[in-house]
Amino acid sequence: RLTGRLADGGLTAEGRAQAGQAAAALAAASAPAAIYASPRRRTLETASILAEAFRVPVTPEPALDEVDFGEWSGKRFAELDRDERWTEWNVHRSRARCPGGETMGEAQARALAFAFEAAARHERAPLLVTHCDIIRALHCWSARTSLDHIHGIDCPPGSLSTLDLAGAEQVAA
Repeated sequence: RLTGRLADGGLTAEGRAQAGQAAAALAAASAPAAIYASPRRRTLETASILAEAFRVPVTPEPALDEVDFGEWSGKRFAELDRDERWTEWNVHRSRARCPGGETMGEAQARALAFAFEAAARHERAPLLVTHCDIIRALHCWSARTSLDHIHGIDCPPGSLSTLDLAGAEQVAA
C-alpha cells in the first residue's frame, strides 16, 4: 500500500531496530544542533530514538513531510500498477504530478528550502528525519541529476545521508 501522508501505525520492531542502528552509527559524531522531522508518526518515532541518543528535542517540520500522493494515497500497488499515470510518475518524476497531489520537483523544493533554512539557523549541522523519496530528491539535487533518475539512488529504511550545502546555491531541479 502507498501510505504516503495517511495516518500510519508508526514504526515496527524492525523500524525501531533500524533507528537504533542509525543512532549507534551517529554516536561518534558530535550532537546535531537540532533534530527536525516530518510530521508523520513513523518519522517522529525515528527522530525520538535519535533524540534520546543526543539529548536534543525533536521539532516536527511540515516541509520534510512525505510526498503528497493525492488520490493515490492508501491504494494498493497492484491497483496503481494498472494506472498509466503511476507509470508516468515512476518514469518521469521530473514532470509528472500525482493526481490531486504534488510533483516531485515541488516536494524537492520545499525540503531543500527547509534544509537551507535549518542549516542557516544553527552553527552545527541539524539532523533532518524524512522519507525515502524526499531523501532521494535531495540526492538528485546534490548530484545535479534529473529527478527522472530518482530510483537509481539507494535509500533503504534507517539509512543515513549527508547533504553538503556549503557554498551551494538553493536551486531545485
